[in-house]
Amino acid sequence: MVAHLITLKLVLLRNGLRRGVGQLIGLIIAALYGLGVLLLAVVGLIALRLADVAVAGQIVVLGGSALLAGWTLAPILVSGVDLTLDPSRFALFPIPLSRLVVGQSVAALIGVPGVCTTVALAASTVTWSRNPGTFAVAVVGAVLALGLCVSASRLVASAVTDLASSRRFREASRMAMMVPLVLLGPIIALAVRGMETNPDALRGLAAVLAWTPLGAAFSAPASLADGHGLEALAQLAIAAASLWLAVWGWARALGRALVAPSGRAAPSARSGRRGLGLFGVMPASPAGAIAARALTYWVRDPRYGTALIIVPLVPIILYFSSLQRHQSDVFLLSGPFAAFLLAWSLASDISYDSTAFSLHLSAGVRGRDDRWGRALALLTFALPLALAVALVPFAISGRWSLLPGYLGLVVGVLLSGIGLASVVSARFTVTVPLPGESPFKRPAGNTAQTFVVQFVGLIVLGVLVLPEIVLVALASTTGAGGYGWTGLAVGAVLGGALFWLGIQLGGVWLDRRGPEVYAALVRAG
Repeated sequence: MVAHLITLKLVLLRNGLRRGVGQLIGLIIAALYGLGVLLLAVVGLIALRLADVAVAGQIVVLGGSALLAGWTLAPILVSGVDLTLDPSRFALFPIPLSRLVVGQSVAALIGVPGVCTTVALAASTVTWSRNPGTFAVAVVGAVLALGLCVSASRLVASAVTDLASSRRFREASRMAMMVPLVLLGPIIALAVRGMETNPDALRGLAAVLAWTPLGAAFSAPASLADGHGLEALAQLAIAAASLWLAVWGWARALGRALVAPSGRAAPSARSGRRGLGLFGVMPASPAGAIAARALTYWVRDPRYGTALIIVPLVPIILYFSSLQRHQSDVFLLSGPFAAFLLAWSLASDISYDSTAFSLHLSAGVRGRDDRWGRALALLTFALPLALAVALVPFAISGRWSLLPGYLGLVVGVLLSGIGLASVVSARFTVTVPLPGESPFKRPAGNTAQTFVVQFVGLIVLGVLVLPEIVLVALASTTGAGGYGWTGLAVGAVLGGALFWLGIQLGGVWLDRRGPEVYAALVRAG
């Protein structure tokens, strides 16, 4: 039975590669990347055989804990994790549960991650081949770690199977995965800074992980090499108990999936949802209806949220950038930069509508109402969010005397940017994922035009907010508070005027070019 499941996995993998060149290219790229990382890991583990026992133990425990954590979190952060042997597909077959568990465990190792992990764990035994005792413990620990990687991953995957069938959960998990990717630079900088200022921190972390399910299997050989045999046995016992619990939990989840396959029941009616939602809150006018629709999309369409997920992370990114460059003023630009991201997102709003924009044309919606509705929907959350982000660097640095000028710049960038985006989106469409597609898809289209429009728009917006920029610069260099308060007033007045002007001009342009805009959206779809 186990051999049959392995053969089935290999057949499914082969058929998947035959579907297209893209699948084959993706596997080749993943294999090359995995081989590169694996080569570095193997060389490092072999070199650690000559290192001090304490140093080798700390590195192996930290690296092994990260590996096990990656296997455990992968089903949550990455949608579509190896469901080729979905247990619900075996519900009609009289397969003993124990054999299915073993077969799926071995089949899970067939692939780039499984092969690389197996080889890396095998190489970790070389690190502790200093004497037969440590080598034997390292072999047992590697086997326990490999089993724990697979069983913990499958346990978590079984727990999120029902959620993974929801497109909303898949997109939310992908957006959550973007957060550590966006913060990868600050995380590395923080780790390096922490090691430089407090080298004992990593040693303390390794000492804690050594007695947890994440690092117990990797720390036992080091304990034995240090002459602590009882500690090594205790750590192996922790690893074995963790493996047993993971397999037990996975087997129970697998048994439930065989008896009652998930994701088959029809969704129940949502009788508790009543009323018109945001349409009952907004004014009963064309602009109000469009604002309610736009706000609904901002909340429910993952393409909108993905484009703005970086906004709350702006202060973190600029903070570490200011530390590296020793320029504290860079951190103060968090608010203006967040305001720009929020304002310029409106330039893609019509493109996200795709062919549904025909409803605006067939209903005879005036361009001015369309512009007002979309702009007001964005302002309802963009203004408080931009102001909140702008306050963060001042709360940390305590440079409150410069706050009025930077608030003026934030308001000016946000209002002027929305006005400019209202004009740009009425003239140009950009290439975006279609409704229902993954927000991370990069569709084919006129990417050159999109890049030019965004680059020119950034320059034009810089010119529009030049008065606010000059006043902020004067307030920062001279220390005179009058420049800051003047910048706040200019940002509100000039930004408000450009906001209104952009709405009017964009509305007129949309009235004239509505059919052309729709034709461009049809071609993009």
